[in-house]
Amino acid sequence: MILTAPLAALGRATLAFFGLIGQVTLFALSALSHIFRPPFYGREFLMALFNIGWLSLPVVGLTAIFTGGALALQIYDGGSRFSAEAVVPQIVAIGMVRELGPVLVGLMVAARVTSSIAAEIATMKVTEQIDALTTLSTHPMKYLTAPRLLAALIVVPVLVGIGDIIGIYGGFVVGTKQLGFNPATYVQNTVDFLQRSDIVSSLIKGSVFGGISATMGCYYGMNSGRGAQGVGAATKASVQAAAVLILAANFLLTSLFFTS
Repeated sequence: MILTAPLAALGRATLAFFGLIGQVTLFALSALSHIFRPPFYGREFLMALFNIGWLSLPVVGLTAIFTGGALALQIYDGGSRFSAEAVVPQIVAIGMVRELGPVLVGLMVAARVTSSIAAEIATMKVTEQIDALTTLSTHPMKYLTAPRLLAALIVVPVLVGIGDIIGIYGGFVVGTKQLGFNPATYVQNTVDFLQRSDIVSSLIKGSVFGGISATMGCYYGMNSGRGAQGVGAATKASVQAAAVLILAANFLLTSLFFTS
């Protein structure tokens, strides 16, 4: 009995984990299906665009510019050990566009947007506002989830593109003002090194990460426990799940795009 107890606990945890994956998958598929079926709630969609996109710009911009500047310093210091300081513009560009831009924007959106969505919807559930929507013949998935998911799928790639540009600019400022690079040469090396596939992969990652962030916020909000403790637990779990899934999705997408 003592020997089998840990195995039983492991089995229960494994079954619960795969059960959660199945529930989230079905929830995401249902949310996607509601995007393409009427009725459409334009006001909710526009509000979600504003909250996810415009209000996330300050944190995205600050994160990107400091990351680009720090990346330039690190690459210059590392390259100097091999007499390869000249690669700073190229590596900053590819590092921001391929990896750091999408991942950092995704994590910032998860921290700011996923938590906000989960807390809002969980509070609506606790105060029985979701039950009121059902009473008024308004599908909660259609009214609460679909607009937020569609907005995230559209606007997060835009945030990623802006973050990439700001991050490269941060590296440009550090490279030209502190490291002594010629501005025209720096810009030319950046433009010549980036390829269309790098930009496309960055935007696709942004869309996927946005979808993950919105889905996790809505899922945990819809399935929150009762009371303030339930709202807090749902908010915390949604951010944790979104962050882990974003990092896992980044690995899978990088393997898909950049390995043969």
